[in-house]
Amino acid sequence: MPLRPAVSLVAPLAQRVSLPRAAPIAFRSLHASPIRSAPPPAAPSNDEADDPSKGSTGFLGAIFYGSKQAKEEGLVSDHDHQGQHSKLVGRGKYVHEKVTHAVIPSHREEYLQVAEKLYRHIMDRGHELGGVKLTGSWETVIGSVGDFTHILEYEGYKGFDAAMTAFRGDKELQSLTASLLPHLTSRQHQVVQEFSFWPSSPPRDAGYTDGGVFEMRTYELMPGKLLEWEGAWRRGLEARRRFVQPVGAFFSQVGQLHEVHHIWQYPDMDTRKHTREQAWSVGSWSDTVQETVKLTRSMKSTIMKPCPWSPLR
Repeated sequence: MPLRPAVSLVAPLAQRVSLPRAAPIAFRSLHASPIRSAPPPAAPSNDEADDPSKGSTGFLGAIFYGSKQAKEEGLVSDHDHQGQHSKLVGRGKYVHEKVTHAVIPSHREEYLQVAEKLYRHIMDRGHELGGVKLTGSWETVIGSVGDFTHILEYEGYKGFDAAMTAFRGDKELQSLTASLLPHLTSRQHQVVQEFSFWPSSPPRDAGYTDGGVFEMRTYELMPGKLLEWEGAWRRGLEARRRFVQPVGAFFSQVGQLHEVHHIWQYPDMDTRKHTREQAWSVGSWSDTVQETVKLTRSMKSTIMKPCPWSPLR
């Protein structure tokens, strides 16, 4: 049986329906002259969206000013294009190193013997070790019991670098450090800087029995909130000064970030209780607490006793 020719369904349809011709697409080569066309109408102005310093979704804007997403997540602040937070709130003259040793409970006495030799060596030969100074050494009695905290002071990061080089070349210091390690379960180092409005106390003996008690209050801040924290504490500190002399306040720069440490000294725990109650009677102090609690993720209070060799006691 002969095959009948196939019937095209497409051709007749194309003849009956007249499709509009699409406008020609303009392709632009990397080296071709641009095709001139009328610019689209301008969108309504939005000052915040148009200002790249408010954050940008564009590539170059994100590089120079930070992306909007980064600003929202606290990784970049509106103040970052004016200067780093540390430059705005830090004293800048010194950097400090907060050293925490977690000691094996049964090795406490052995640790104290070696640690005293090590830190007295630093105190006696600091001028040969990059100018490093020991601010203080403390033992935790309430909190992470078994921890010892030591704060060292360097003359800026240049002094820190010089001290690190000198430490490596000091054989006695290296030997003492090696003797210390068997008594530890862990050690943590953090580089911190003083707040400009709250420089750390120079070496002194307050005359309290056994050096009194020191309280270190540690706050974990939400990223990007350091400037707000500093502003609130600058005002609130004046209320606290009436009742207790602050020892120092530091914010972290290297190591665990977004941390603030405040250190206070009291004759004893009973005086601490009454002093804090007096501070709450001052309106500016309660305002400071209300402002700062909104900037904080967590907080911790540690009660410490000064070690026998501590310059601060």
